[in-house]
Amino acid sequence: MAQTTMNNPPKEFNSARLRKKTGVFFQYLFAILLTAFFIFPLYWMLISSFKTTEELLLSKPTFWPKTFNFDSYPYIFNSFPMWRFIFNSFFMTVCTTSLQLIIGVMAAYAFSKGDFPGKDILFVLILGALMIPIQVTFIPTYIMVAHWGWINTYIGLILPEAVSAYFIFMLRQNFKAVDESYLDAGRVDGMGRIGIIVHVLVPMCKPAIVTVTVIALINGWNSYFWPKMVTTSNDYRTLSIALREISSAFAGLEIMNFNKIMAAAVISVIPVVFLFLLCQRYILTGFSKAAMK
Repeated sequence: MAQTTMNNPPKEFNSARLRKKTGVFFQYLFAILLTAFFIFPLYWMLISSFKTTEELLLSKPTFWPKTFNFDSYPYIFNSFPMWRFIFNSFFMTVCTTSLQLIIGVMAAYAFSKGDFPGKDILFVLILGALMIPIQVTFIPTYIMVAHWGWINTYIGLILPEAVSAYFIFMLRQNFKAVDESYLDAGRVDGMGRIGIIVHVLVPMCKPAIVTVTVIALINGWNSYFWPKMVTTSNDYRTLSIALREISSAFAGLEIMNFNKIMAAAVISVIPVVFLFLLCQRYILTGFSKAAMK
């Protein structure tokens, strides 16, 4: 009788297993559709950069180039100072992110483990800075930068972005979750404040630090508003500003040359995509830990 029951499981069991398989199927289907929705613009941008101008102007769009045209990329580099734009973006992004990392780690340690008068009030002011967009503060910042003669300089690009309230907030929450016993063990070993930060807090909060660093890198690379305000020369313009200039250069022509514009866009997107793929494991871990806090 028992053998018969095992060979012929109850209908309720079969129904539950079918519902589970159906649910998993729809989860995968939804994930695939959502992924396709977000990836398709990148795919269309990439294949458009390899199409000819005539193919791009067809009334019926093609989802794969009839003939691959590789002339767009050399044209962009030969017609515009792309290497200069790339260097400016790279230099500004690395400098601003490094400053945000150093200042953010030090400030997060002070707000999470320090004890000084007005700590809570100062942290509330930092939280308030998260709610104020750059469009509100850029006028006094621009006046200050212009007064000091920092228009069309790397200092003018970098210094106003040297501190990130979001960076401080995220790291403060993670540092606060580290038990004091670890810090006491570091003090027993003769570590000072810097040693505790570098050898105890930073390794224990590595996913969160990598997450906010990657976000800072992406924001710096894609930054448009502030570089647009303080640069008027190609010697200091970043790649995001260059995309606008390249698009404007083709605006007066009979044919817009969208393949050239898409080629420039692909060049600007490649570092961000590569960075995300390289650090996605840390990003997911950092966000999950931040959510639990």
